Amino acid sequence: MNSAQQPLVFTCGEERLTGVVSRPERPRPRGVLMVVGGPQYRVGSHRQFALLANHLAGQGVAVLRFDYGGMGDSTGELKNFEQVGPDLRAAIDAFFGAVAELRDVVIWGLCDAASAALFYAHQDARVSGVVLLNPWVRTAQGQAQTYLRHYYLGRLADPALWRRIARGDFDLRGSFASLAHNVRRALGATAGAPNDAGDGVKQAASGPARPLPERMADGFARFNGRVLLILSGNDLTAKEFQDVAAASQQWRRLLALPRVTQHVLDGATHTFSRREWRDQVAAWTAAWVLSW
Repeated sequence: MNSAQQPLVFTCGEERLTGVVSRPERPRPRGVLMVVGGPQYRVGSHRQFALLANHLAGQGVAVLRFDYGGMGDSTGELKNFEQVGPDLRAAIDAFFGAVAELRDVVIWGLCDAASAALFYAHQDARVSGVVLLNPWVRTAQGQAQTYLRHYYLGRLADPALWRRIARGDFDLRGSFASLAHNVRRALGATAGAPNDAGDGVKQAASGPARPLPERMADGFARFNGRVLLILSGNDLTAKEFQDVAAASQQWRRLLALPRVTQHVLDGATHTFSRREWRDQVAAWTAAWVLSW
């Protein structure tokens, strides 16, 4: 099916937000709002967002990908992913105005955009589903535990590391200092430190005291729509999410719900940097959106 690219400029408060609608000739009643993880703009790493939008539009699914306030071509100050709810609502309003055939919308988000989707989705009856790719559940302690479990142990089993040590071209002092720091964090020695809010954007000092994974699970529980979860096999952000989910009774119960579909893409990096990985994500997304 043929599709066209339509620029879309809309407002959120005093900010001017910029997006692109991929519009099929005959749009289906379900569209996809593609939310950008930050700091990044609407094309996406390796052009993934633009390519995915074209793929979906070719199957009759209209897509809006946009820059929220302070990002890309949109005006305003750079926002924390927990502050973009008004931007998402304004984008959905503009999307429905641009594509009259729409009846509901799926939010698609990678990394902290997936987290933003969980915070927002239950607040808007027009949102029927969310696609979560490598959701950001970062805490200082969780990050340290993930590095210990999935990075350091693997490095110790790597023969190439021991060859570098034998040749004397490996920084043992610096590496052991980093390891010791992560051990202290994993054991909770720095549990009172602020959590990272995602990809270089820091959480405000006055932010909520409850850990991010708990607040995300609450958003998930309050959302009654369908969920597609896609995790990369070679990504520490995905590993941290898996570890958090495995250790939490609430997360285990949520992910076992019949309305949740899960995929793990073995070997894939955080941003799905190879064509075959991007194509697989596109195929999974399209099949899921069109299945109900």
